[in-house]
Amino acid sequence: MNRIVALLSLCALVCFVSCEQKKEVKEEIAKYAVTTPLRVDTLFAKEYVSQIKSVRNIEIRAQEKGFLQNIYVDEGQFVRKGQLLFRIMPKVYEAELLKAQAEARAAGIELQNTKLLADKNIVSKNEQAMAQAKVDQARAEVALAKLHLSFTEIRAPFSGTLDRIPKKLGSLIDEGELLTSLSDNSEMFAYFNVSEPEYLDYKADAKASSNTKVNLLLANNQPLPYSGVVETIEGEFNGETGNIAFRAKFPNPDKLLKHGETGKVKMTVPLRDALIIPQKATYEVQDKLYVFVVDANNTVRSRNITITNEMPDLYVVGSGLSENDRILLEGVQKVKDNDKIQPEFIAPKEAISRLKLYTE
Repeated sequence: MNRIVALLSLCALVCFVSCEQKKEVKEEIAKYAVTTPLRVDTLFAKEYVSQIKSVRNIEIRAQEKGFLQNIYVDEGQFVRKGQLLFRIMPKVYEAELLKAQAEARAAGIELQNTKLLADKNIVSKNEQAMAQAKVDQARAEVALAKLHLSFTEIRAPFSGTLDRIPKKLGSLIDEGELLTSLSDNSEMFAYFNVSEPEYLDYKADAKASSNTKVNLLLANNQPLPYSGVVETIEGEFNGETGNIAFRAKFPNPDKLLKHGETGKVKMTVPLRDALIIPQKATYEVQDKLYVFVVDANNTVRSRNITITNEMPDLYVVGSGLSENDRILLEGVQKVKDNDKIQPEFIAPKEAISRLKLYTE
């Protein structure tokens, strides 16, 4: 009798445990939000690494050989157009000028004498012409000597900021040797490279909206307070990279930007027929991006995707998804492959509108 009671108790326990397990299995089917990718035409601000150049930047070099006699400026100084910067010892060139002027006076005297003799038919008109040619030659020598003497004074060809001065007082300077560089930083150029598809989209959008304004992000990640304008695009694509160079001009009233700086140009780029998903619907494994796709049986399966662009809280999908795929929106870190879920569908526009930022 006791054995029967024990057997019945055991059966009841087994049934109870089995029921509890079934109950637990039911409870494991959790409810998660799902959505689908959204197909839209949109705009987004893309950053391009850029090289910042002065609107004018030149090397100032010596035009004559000699000793550096005077330096009138300092490195980093702002100078005005025509301001005297350097003087190369002019003594030799002053002597050459005096010599040329003396020869010119002598030629002038000889011309006067020859003319008097020619007027009296003592000498021929040809001799008078030869004397005149000597005068012209002497005058040319004077002009050339003056030019060489002027080259001993190096002046600023335009207003700007000086760079390093490598030579010191007393240095022997060769003809063509670098003395310093001069940059006109009143406005600045930013050069950046754009891919062929983005270039074509930009041109189409620029014709429609005439929007060529861009912004500049500096190396410390702070924005320049002044907007720039895309002025020109180079004539050819780079055959190796497939990119084409854009040039934007930025005002620089505070002289914050210097020649040779780097930064990032932020330009509004149109996207046609883009497939976008929330970033939070993705996860990363070994530098690859994945989403969980929910199949017809409500089973989640991981799928690798590629992205072409990134916006605040959104990714633009390049491959791996279609607009009909259901993807897991919540619980990405809680589920694993082949888990069964109870999906709660959220329309893609609504899902995106719940994000911190929304790009239309």
